[in-house]
Amino acid sequence: MADAPRTSVRWTWSFTVNLISTLPGSLLEHFFPAGWDLAKIDALISNEPADLTRRESWWNADFNPMSCDSLADFEVMLGHEIALEIRRAGEEGRQLAMILPVGPMGMYRWVVYFLKAWNVGCGHVHGFNMDEWSDANGITLPADDPGAFQNAMEGAFYGPLGSLTVPESQRHFASPEALPAYAERIGRIQENGGRLITVFGVGRVCHIAFWEPHFAAEFDTEAEWRVQTHRLGARLHPLTIEQNAITSFRSRTTLVPCFANTVGPGLFLKSDRIIGGCDGALGRGMSWQGLPLWMTLHHEPNPWIPSTFMPTLPGKLFFLSELAGPLLPECN
Repeated sequence: MADAPRTSVRWTWSFTVNLISTLPGSLLEHFFPAGWDLAKIDALISNEPADLTRRESWWNADFNPMSCDSLADFEVMLGHEIALEIRRAGEEGRQLAMILPVGPMGMYRWVVYFLKAWNVGCGHVHGFNMDEWSDANGITLPADDPGAFQNAMEGAFYGPLGSLTVPESQRHFASPEALPAYAERIGRIQENGGRLITVFGVGRVCHIAFWEPHFAAEFDTEAEWRVQTHRLGARLHPLTIEQNAITSFRSRTTLVPCFANTVGPGLFLKSDRIIGGCDGALGRGMSWQGLPLWMTLHHEPNPWIPSTFMPTLPGKLFFLSELAGPLLPECN
């Protein structure tokens, strides 16, 4: 009998245990993060898509949302922005630390395209994967596992760059050994005149990386929350699990890990600049990222909604225009 897929054996039990521990008592009462005011959140949504980019008082003066009419436009524009930052740092003679996501992913081929077209090498770039699937103890998938984020980054970004690529010694992945050292490594780069760029997507429950909203309950103050640099074996929210079942596991919820290693606000909020992307449209009028996008831009910063802190930093957030709405009910 052939061996079962590693991910299936490893994670199915985690899903059941994690779901039960996340949802004690009534499902309706405990499903959403405890710090969410659903009425307030719903009131943020306008039926006028143009209102999405209306500036709020807490936005950084150099933060700008960027509308993209198609997925093709989104991937090119996001990739171009990342490539520009790499080229600019090289021209300035600066080291560049980049916290990088696996999702969205389509921009990486355009980063490669532009860097090759410009003949820009990445010897000055230090890549830090923002997260990685794990078990409850922070033990990650093997690097060559098809579901591993390290494998995805090597295949989509580092490998295709060829001779222009980031040196192997400057590629950092969120293993239990490497992740705790991120803060010191990034801090040293910034102290020596380098820059930190965080590239990110916004999760279904407004996480950044896998820094989930329910972590806020563990801290007495926002200041305490803000200094957390990372977490090993972070327990994921059920909506995060389902989001990834849709986007990465072809609907196989039973294969989605329920834990992950992740950077925290103590790293991504120290970014000199941010580059965000929201491309969560599914076609036929369906999407999953419209509400998180509106919350990110128009809810005041709140640890229960981690992505709300990103507009307080300089940078850009690229989004598919259809995510602006109107977000009205429709049967599909």
